[in-house]
Amino acid sequence: MPRSTLQPRDRELISAPNFCHVAVPAEDGTIQTVVVWVDVDGDRIVLNSAEGRSWPANLRRAGRATLTVMNLDNPQEFVSIVARLVEDTNDGADDVINALAHKYDGRDYDFQPGQQRVTFRLEPERIVRHSD
Repeated sequence: MPRSTLQPRDRELISAPNFCHVAVPAEDGTIQTVVVWVDVDGDRIVLNSAEGRSWPANLRRAGRATLTVMNLDNPQEFVSIVARLVEDTNDGADDVINALAHKYDGRDYDFQPGQQRVTFRLEPERIVRHSD
């Protein structure tokens, strides 16, 4: 049964170093899917990217995305979240990507010269978790 609030197991999957598949509609109507690092902040899902990439532009245009976080230890367990974009900011984005780099790689993020980071926060609208 779909719901709109994160449950403890949803948070565990998102807080662990599991990757997030982000699906957003592209300008031509196709679906763009990217794999990114993810975290949770309260009831919001946190994503980070570099400005200039296509998926952030598609997310901004659509205002929503479908996020799927799969348990790397048991791929048949995943949470799928239809979420609405509620925050889009460059403020503090370098700190967010550094925290994500530590979560996933155990080290500081390797910033590229001139790269500007952006953080997105998304609010869940529909959540379904599957486990076997």
